[in-house]
Amino acid sequence: MSGSTGSPLGRRTFVLGSAAAAGTAALAGPLATTASAAGFGWSDDGSNYVVDTGASLVFKVSKTNGDLTSLVYKGTEYQGYGGKNSHVESGLGTSTVTIAQSGTTILVSVAYGTLKHYYAARSGENNVYLWTNKADSSVTATRYIVRVKAGLFLNDEPDSYTYAPTVIESADVFEKSDGQTRAKHYSKLRVMDYSYIGWTTGSVGLWIVRSNHEKASGGPFYRSLLRHQSADGGGLYEILYYGENQTESERYGLQGPYVIALTDGGAPSSSLYPGTLTTSWADSLGISGYVAAGGRGRVAGVGITGRDTAYAYTVGLANSAAQYWGSARSSDGYFSIAGVLPGTYTLTVFKGELEVYTGSVTVSAGATTTLNTIAIPSSNDPGNASAIWRINNWDGTPTGFKNADLMTYAHPSDVRAASWTGNVVIGSGTETSAFPCYLWKDVNSGLVVYFRLTAAQAAAAHTLRIGVTTAYANGRPQVVVNDTWTSAVPSPPTQPSTRSLTVGSYRGNNHTFTYSVPASAWLTDTSAYNTLKIYVASGSGTTSFLSAGTSIDAIDLLA
Repeated sequence: MSGSTGSPLGRRTFVLGSAAAAGTAALAGPLATTASAAGFGWSDDGSNYVVDTGASLVFKVSKTNGDLTSLVYKGTEYQGYGGKNSHVESGLGTSTVTIAQSGTTILVSVAYGTLKHYYAARSGENNVYLWTNKADSSVTATRYIVRVKAGLFLNDEPDSYTYAPTVIESADVFEKSDGQTRAKHYSKLRVMDYSYIGWTTGSVGLWIVRSNHEKASGGPFYRSLLRHQSADGGGLYEILYYGENQTESERYGLQGPYVIALTDGGAPSSSLYPGTLTTSWADSLGISGYVAAGGRGRVAGVGITGRDTAYAYTVGLANSAAQYWGSARSSDGYFSIAGVLPGTYTLTVFKGELEVYTGSVTVSAGATTTLNTIAIPSSNDPGNASAIWRINNWDGTPTGFKNADLMTYAHPSDVRAASWTGNVVIGSGTETSAFPCYLWKDVNSGLVVYFRLTAAQAAAAHTLRIGVTTAYANGRPQVVVNDTWTSAVPSPPTQPSTRSLTVGSYRGNNHTFTYSVPASAWLTDTSAYNTLKIYVASGSGTTSFLSAGTSIDAIDLLA
């Protein structure tokens, strides 16, 4: 499945797909050096190793620090903006850089302390294959960024990082004169939603095809930097680890391959996509941390029962060393996740983005672990509970609430956002669309939900549930019923400590708050509206959209 946005001269094309890659490949080890020759080969210009792929691509790697200093496709230089090279993080500094050729493969190896980084070229291909092995925390390395010269691709994307006149947050969120907001954070896409990112003019395409992210963190629904454009050029990212709104610790080890791909305007070849790319040509080259396909295993599940077929289900595998995921088949829940490093993993089944089942699975090299049918207990899905009323559906996301879609690529202050205030009436038919996806202490705390109860309902105590997907500054809901009954302030669940609601992500740790409301709190007049006021409690945060806040999944009053 594919799609594109933007104009023909500057659209970003993306592919939706799973990141259960067939295996992380890498290159390393001693290779025989070959002198440069016409066509495919390499040379030394004194400052750089110059690699000619024998197709239409020539690139250079600095002998000093391992930066990519030149990327020439069909005679046009694409590398560089603002005098900066393409590199790991913002450049590694003085490194040991070597080059070697073995048959149809050229490998450039970069060593900087405990970090190893690699570039590889294959004869006749307009691709640069990259791997990064961050062994520990001694080196800061959270991304690889391809820096592209200004003016080569149209800057028209809604999530473009444009230097607008007004800085509105943390020196990295901007407002244009028309009131629209821009930030490099606003990627819109979850990791599982794309296989590549980049630009095309219609006759030239420049892309990064992502790796399987087995050594990244955050899982299949994580959003992070993908690309940005500004007056001095553009950047394409492969994120090795992104701390913003992160739910997991950093993983270490070899990440890749990810690929810089040049095309004649079309999408990169599907053979490069994570889960499709095979790199057996790299098996004998010996890069640090490399595990060939034969050293990996597979998990296959015959099916999942207890699903709500209105939702997509995803199966994730995770431990401290690696993460993987795959989609469950809509008809029966069958799933297959290949290319998994040996080990024992927590297996999680997600309804949408809501965890509804966890288990454990052990993977062995060269083998398939087959799982019997997984049965999701009915009680694990909060949507199965009988409710007097419910606002939105339980799927682990704020999708459907007011402004929810916009918030993955815009700041809450954006002119395109509907008012964050406004009360909600149960039975109006607009309960979900009128309810804001986010609540803040300084913006819309105290939002009111109006609802009626029958005499029988008003005579009984009921449980109120509020599901959240993340929070900022320990924001959590405290409720007041009919201005007479006030809940205790609940303890804050574990959530990321960084910005979240203002940088394009609602993905934190899903949590359900429950409130036992006594019968004495309800109105006995069945024609009158009961009121539920939802406040945001926290002593942290600052003001406005950086005050304590939370993202809402669903709210219901149980029967």
